[in-house]
Amino acid sequence: MKQLTTVLVLITAFFIDPVTIRADELADIKADLVALLSRVEALEAENKALRTATEKGNWSDKVSIKGDLRYRYEDIDVEGSNGRERSRVRARISAKAELPKDVELGIGFATGGSDPTSTNQTLGSGGTSKGTVLDFAYFSWNSHPGVNIIGGKFKNVFFRPEKHGLLWDGDYNPEGLAVTYDNGSLFLNAALNWLESDSKNASTRAMTGLQAGYVASINDATLTFGAGFYDFPVKDREVFRGDDDDFFGNSFTCADPATLSGCTYDNDYEELQLFAHLKTRIGDQPFTVFADYVNNSAASDHDTGWAAGLVIGKASNPGTWQFSYTYEDKEADAVFAALTDSDVGGGGTDVKGHIFKGEVAISKNWKVGAIYFDNTDNAHVGTQKDYNRIQFNSAFKF
Repeated sequence: MKQLTTVLVLITAFFIDPVTIRADELADIKADLVALLSRVEALEAENKALRTATEKGNWSDKVSIKGDLRYRYEDIDVEGSNGRERSRVRARISAKAELPKDVELGIGFATGGSDPTSTNQTLGSGGTSKGTVLDFAYFSWNSHPGVNIIGGKFKNVFFRPEKHGLLWDGDYNPEGLAVTYDNGSLFLNAALNWLESDSKNASTRAMTGLQAGYVASINDATLTFGAGFYDFPVKDREVFRGDDDDFFGNSFTCADPATLSGCTYDNDYEELQLFAHLKTRIGDQPFTVFADYVNNSAASDHDTGWAAGLVIGKASNPGTWQFSYTYEDKEADAVFAALTDSDVGGGGTDVKGHIFKGEVAISKNWKVGAIYFDNTDNAHVGTQKDYNRIQFNSAFKF
């Protein structure tokens, strides 16, 4: 600083005739230069601080927050049982952070309880507070282009045609490890999902799965097709949650049938899945058709399930709408019932029937709609029951 001041004074002196300038004027010029240089130095310090902050990045550039809220009224009518009406809410909020070395962290919370296939909370009980649970908590490392290694409790990595729940309920977030690969056309998903990881509770068990698919463009249409295999080694094992007889439609045998105690699964679930999903347009409306098939090779009977449906329109921009129809037939031991769709036929397996759904977008962040289930429970085993359910939804997101 002093050296720079001296240089500037000398330069000034060089251009100013020493005969015409007095000593006090020279002192004033020097003082002004020192003040100016102090200001320049302060500005340089501010610029350096700004550059450092920019290099580190603002936290809001690295962390994103989103959430949603859904209010639902539903009416359930099951043959031979009293009708049921209820109002429910679902609320979810999550944060995602981008870290150095291509690492992503995600943490989410949702209403709900211990049920892995539902985050709904029923309103009532005098306005009691409702439970909130850890919905997911994961890391994801993009180790190579298109390759992600995921661990913790994370969103299901397996592709579900039109997000249908033949094998997996949409609220199910598995726990364990997964590896995914996607190059834009070919995708591979592999996972080890814990059903029980603590040997203190019982023998540890995990589902292992591998899925492969291909995305092809055909003119203005996109066709996604593929296959998957999922192994649930649960034969002779008791249930992982709920009461002793909570098998959700899967076949089981009890040590004491009178008290329904000591009950275990009759089968493993070695599920082979085949799927196809076509997105195109009819006129100015998006149009989708899909099919999903599964067979459990570890069961000798009631081992097959399938679903097929269509969607027309897309409720996205204000005033847009969509309608979908699906038919599903899920035999008792086609899939591991504790993780399949929790709405069709009341949840679980051994169900079949129709699903109608309509939605209208009020805004980009608000949709209203209705879903009607015209199903049969105990569709293949036991006494069949008509199962009818209608849901009215108002859903918001941010």
